[in-house]
Amino acid sequence: MSGRKVKRVHYQLDSKGIKALPFDEIKAILRGADDLIMRGGRNLLAKILKGSKEHRLLELQLDKSPVYGYFNKLPIDDILAKIDWLIENYYLEIRYDYRLPLLVFTEKGWEIEKNTYADELLGKLKGMLCAENYTFLIELKDRNRGMILLLLNKIQATGDKRFIPLLEAWAEIDYKKVRKAIRDVITVLSKEVSSNSTLSDSG
Repeated sequence: MSGRKVKRVHYQLDSKGIKALPFDEIKAILRGADDLIMRGGRNLLAKILKGSKEHRLLELQLDKSPVYGYFNKLPIDDILAKIDWLIENYYLEIRYDYRLPLLVFTEKGWEIEKNTYADELLGKLKGMLCAENYTFLIELKDRNRGMILLLLNKIQATGDKRFIPLLEAWAEIDYKKVRKAIRDVITVLSKEVSSNSTLSDSG
């Protein structure tokens, strides 16, 4: 029984002669893939980007993807061709989990997606500033560490002192290394506040 051969589900790439894709399309396809890493394959990603109403897709809440329906006017085969182009050009790759060919990021693809996702999260956090509702922060706790550190860099780059209470709330619930990075950003933003106050007083 242990020597039984696994019959893998076959796939064949066909980018239909695509020479290049606009960077916005590359970002959109990678963003859609993020919800499927080692969970789904090319066909499911194509359905997300098409905006399919298929029961399984809705059941998995993949219609919540920010790129759901991004290519809604294109035939599914043309969407698959774009996905295959990303695989052929090393933004994504296929790995088998037992029988199934599933999507994973390459380092090249993850560098793009990491920045896209960090920008998306920054927008969400900005939306929380006025409401002072920080419940979303718990969802950040187990996200990719590199992406979270990039997000913190983006928060620091805003120079917006309104982030300080949010960051203080975040530091109470996250892991030690992330807490240190959060406190470093709080320190920088606090110094910028003090510096601006000093400039105002001297003026």
